[in-house]
Amino acid sequence: MPPSPSSRMSAAERELYAQGRASFERGEVERALEFLTSLLERKAGFADLHYMVGVLLDRRGDVDEARSHLRDAIKLNPAYTEALLALASVYERDGEFGRSQELTERAAQAAPAMVGNLDATTRGKLANLQAAVGDAYSQVGEHREAIYAYRKALDRCPGFHDIRHRLGLALRAAGLPHQAEVEFKRVLRGNPEFLEAQVQLGLTYYTMGRAPDAVGLWNEVLRQDPSQRDALMYLRLVRGPEEAARGDKSESKPERAATTSAPPPSPGA
Repeated sequence: MPPSPSSRMSAAERELYAQGRASFERGEVERALEFLTSLLERKAGFADLHYMVGVLLDRRGDVDEARSHLRDAIKLNPAYTEALLALASVYERDGEFGRSQELTERAAQAAPAMVGNLDATTRGKLANLQAAVGDAYSQVGEHREAIYAYRKALDRCPGFHDIRHRLGLALRAAGLPHQAEVEFKRVLRGNPEFLEAQVQLGLTYYTMGRAPDAVGLWNEVLRQDPSQRDALMYLRLVRGPEEAARGDKSESKPERAATTSAPPPSPGA
């Protein structure tokens, strides 16, 4: 996130900013908007203000206004990672998947590692603590907060593929499969042998209506490891109950393509 603009404000404006940000972080939509929109009337040139107002308006359901403020934040700061990702989420929910993916990839390129003067061990510990917060939010279904926590962890240690994998799961659970696809692919670029990421990328494809791509990935996983149960289970679900009932015969031929339709596997799997 960009540096706080409060150093370039009067004392009264700094107080508005502090109250607005505190309400924003507590999830108090209307209260935060009251402070931040008042301040934005005087300080329209701060990307941070446009970002927070955009996120709050999106949470309130004012999508068009939210999109406008998030675009303003990015115009003021083209490398504003959080604003890029927030706008990508808005586009994805609107079905504009190409724009969403473009913004997600821009955010991935813009995101700096929060290295500072910390040694690698300390950064790793902090990243794992932040990821544990994300896990706690995921377990209670608070996917937005989980995504934020995982991204904060990855700011410190972008090479922690297990955390990025959990980010992908949270994005898909939040209804953002195109962003999840980007993260699973980043995991696999860093570690092509991470079979669970291949399985989950396949499931993400399936939820996007790309069953042949999903089946191809799951077959590839089983080629590398025939004992991979999740891949086998998803293939059985895709093939339908008749093939699943054949048991070992189906297991011995994972390369067969889907021939019947079935309800999609649970996105939370």
